[in-house]
Amino acid sequence: MERERERERERERENERERERERERRREERERKRERRERREREREEKRERREERERERERERERERGEKREREREEREREEREREREREREERERERERGEREKRREREREREREREREKREREKREREREREREREEKRERERERERGERERERERERERERERRERERERERERERESMSPSLAI
Repeated sequence: MERERERERERERENERERERERERRREERERKRERRERREREREEKRERREERERERERERERERGEKREREREEREREEREREREREREERERERERGEREKRREREREREREREREKREREKREREREREREREEKRERERERERGERERERERERERERERRERERERERERERESMSPSLAI
């Protein structure tokens, strides 16, 4: 009887030990599950962190690229602006050169016009001078003609006086001849 109870107690103790082992096993299983869960959680967290880090890195890379792009665009705009400014300056210099050329051409044309005007005045002056010279020459010619006519008339008057003198001389000569005739012949 005692042995039976002992065996019973032994079985009870064995059962208790078995239950304890079961509890330990379940505890260990729970612990393993907890560890696996925590490990998965850590892995998920690490994976998330790595993903987020990669994303941040990609974002930093995109920002760097955007910055580089903005810088390139800024430099391109500045280059284009400098090029446009150089082009504007070149065009302005070209317009200035053309204005200078036009002004020089106009000045040369004005100079030629002044020269033509001066030559015209000179020609007109020479023409007036020649006209005055012709008038003076005509006046001198008329004066010479008048003097020639005057001299001719004077010579004519002189010839007339000479004829009259000779006529008177002949008349006196005839008178002397008549007076020298004999009275009888005269009668």
